[in-house]
Amino acid sequence: MAKKPVNSPDTARKAATRLVTAGRDPASQHGFVNPPVFHGSTILYPTADDLLTHRSRYSYGRKDTPNTEALAQALQALEGPACAGVALLPSGLAACSTALLSVLSAGDHVLVTDSVYRPTRQFCDDMLARLGVTTTYYDPLIGGRIAELMQPNTRAVFTEAPGSQSFEMQDIPAIAAAAHARNAVVLMDNTWATPLYFDALGHGVDLSIQAGTKYIGGHSDLMLGTVSANARTWKRLRDTMWTMGLCVGPDDMSNALRGLRTLGVRLARHQESGLAVARWFAARPEVLRVLHPALESDPGHAIWKRDFTGASGLFSIILKPVSEAALRAFLDALTLFGMGYSWGGFESLVIVFDCAEYRTATQWEPGGIGLRFHIGLEDVGDLLGDLENGLAALNGAKQ
Repeated sequence: MAKKPVNSPDTARKAATRLVTAGRDPASQHGFVNPPVFHGSTILYPTADDLLTHRSRYSYGRKDTPNTEALAQALQALEGPACAGVALLPSGLAACSTALLSVLSAGDHVLVTDSVYRPTRQFCDDMLARLGVTTTYYDPLIGGRIAELMQPNTRAVFTEAPGSQSFEMQDIPAIAAAAHARNAVVLMDNTWATPLYFDALGHGVDLSIQAGTKYIGGHSDLMLGTVSANARTWKRLRDTMWTMGLCVGPDDMSNALRGLRTLGVRLARHQESGLAVARWFAARPEVLRVLHPALESDPGHAIWKRDFTGASGLFSIILKPVSEAALRAFLDALTLFGMGYSWGGFESLVIVFDCAEYRTATQWEPGGIGLRFHIGLEDVGDLLGDLENGLAALNGAKQ
């Protein structure tokens, strides 16, 4: 019996196996495990007949290459049987904006969660408004009651679970059911959980978005966005991407494919370490509360436990009020937590945030200072020691 090709779309295989095998065909590349990196724009046709009839597997480097196919096939296998195709974009924001543009036209209305990633919000308020699309922001906890906000011209509902920085958990199945009852498309930023820990398409989402810069890459060295589409939305998404001339460089695609192979083991470690640090923070007197849906004390824990199979290393805390000098002392005392506006890599990070200045449908009044942490792959004991030193500096600055 002939062996099944390595990249066979066998959905019976477990996710960990699909992460390793999907999008690979060593037999077609002289036995090398990883596909070579194709740097190229021009693709030559062997005969005039091939040129005139457009008979070629590839036509131009901007559209498809062996690298594009390998990464897209691997991601499609991870997303599951509901995925009809995956678009690769040059950044997470490009993935959000392209997905929205693929389903919206002038005169349309879109509902967007008030907890959305802020650059996505800026795209809606600026670019979509200029194109004649109106946006209404809604309470992320609205669930099925979102039906009350739907207008005759509502074409899409944008979700994100958990919410960016503030970590509210949305009831995605309830929102999807209400949206689909009115023929609206559901989009979701699924970067936090990845398809490994949340089956977005299986829970009613039509377009599942990831910033591949984060956990897919895993090493803070590439820019990438992905949009996974079901059969209803795939053609419009693909045509929008191609019409706008959007594509990803071959080196970034190769690094993303390499990162994808270890996503399972990395994400498990991020989850384990993230929960350990979150529980440590929850017991600290300097902390008002921890925003992490996998914690039993979190308001969104029941939805997380029902719909998700895991958590990543990203969460927030609310510090009890302190002076700016004390906050700066805490941050400057940290040696293992870099201060940077990203996450998903092997290194731990922290930023200060405040949602109050841009929320419109809900009020952000946490009662303290918001800090978002990404817990990397360092030793947890070392991370806790570093945080202990940081809080000691904070308390010293208060005196």
